[in-house]
Amino acid sequence: MLRLDHVAMRYGDGPEVLRDVNLALPPGDFVFLMGPTGSGKTSLLRLLGLLERPSHGAFSLFGRDVSSLARDDLTALRRRIGMVFQEVRLLDHLSAFDNVALPLRINGGQDDQIGASVSELLAWLGLSAVVEARPPSLSMGQRQLIAVARAVIVRPNLLLCDEPTSHVDGKLARRLMHMFSQLRKLGTTVAVATHSEDLVERYPHPILRLDRGRLKRPVPAPAAMAAAD
Repeated sequence: MLRLDHVAMRYGDGPEVLRDVNLALPPGDFVFLMGPTGSGKTSLLRLLGLLERPSHGAFSLFGRDVSSLARDDLTALRRRIGMVFQEVRLLDHLSAFDNVALPLRINGGQDDQIGASVSELLAWLGLSAVVEARPPSLSMGQRQLIAVARAVIVRPNLLLCDEPTSHVDGKLARRLMHMFSQLRKLGTTVAVATHSEDLVERYPHPILRLDRGRLKRPVPAPAAMAAAD
């Protein structure tokens, strides 16, 4: 579903932030992305989310060669991707409900189906009391949950999350991880960038480690923990 072959990436004329990256992820895979600050985790997620293009190397996604796609084709592919940004990019003029509903509306969903799906997801995340609130009036944790809800509401083929549990407590972090695991079982490929050693110890998924823009060989989950999942 996703393949990078000797990919490098830079911003503008700057130095390469990703170097000689090789990666292949099948449908339904779940990986953690780890590395020190500045190692390239966010840049790799932006590349996989089609927000950036490689400076060289081959990148295919959903069977398409990304480097040769026109802008309209890229837009269509992005609709199959859910992305949770570290800085929580919500639209401040929209309510929590409308922020989450936006991808469904863009995809032409029916109002009654949208209402039911969004309300159910927000309730599951414990946000029923703030569905009409706008992001500036909410806590950082609430905004993060809304951003996650917006990313998963369309059941994307690829889910990319940058520190999705950094502003929520342990109970909600476990709830989010359960949601991501359920999406994986439905065929969604999930990549979660995190600094949390506790998170990767608790949830037995392979770990991809970045070091100064280079991706090291995946570290598999311990067999005993993997069996528990």
